[in-house]
Amino acid sequence: MATLKLEALTKEAFAPFGEVIEIAGSDWFPINKGTTQRYHKLGLTDVVGEDCQVAISMARGDAFNFPLEVTMLERHPLGSQAFIPCSNAPFVVVVAPNGADDKPDESGLRAFWVEGNQGVNYFRGTWHHPLVTIGQVGDFIVVDRVGPGHNCDEVDLKQVYQLQGKDA
Repeated sequence: MATLKLEALTKEAFAPFGEVIEIAGSDWFPINKGTTQRYHKLGLTDVVGEDCQVAISMARGDAFNFPLEVTMLERHPLGSQAFIPCSNAPFVVVVAPNGADDKPDESGLRAFWVEGNQGVNYFRGTWHHPLVTIGQVGDFIVVDRVGPGHNCDEVDLKQVYQLQGKDA
């Protein structure tokens, strides 16, 4: 079993896979006569296909603890997918670039610790692990594509990866 190192989520480190949705370090402008700071366009939704729409949903993720085993990844070829926490629950994101065989390139597999005040927006077609909330149940706003067409590919990885805790 291979060990996967957990990294802190930053905009720069996550850029090949998607966008980090967070207030810290983001530009803003005042609205509502100066009573509100708007952090505008922190992520862009990307969808393709006829008769599709962008939907806002919610998801409740089970609580997981370390060590975790990563055995599979999924991707959404027809649309981006954002997860924005509502309950300040930290979560883990595991991603990989697409390989020459149109499967995850496991040599580029990366794992990120996501603070409860950050969200992620996976680019369309990004290989990622399903939602993994750490230590507590977490509620999330999900923004993604709905409509006709196959929009979820799942693959088993060639080996099992163990993900240690944040301080391991």
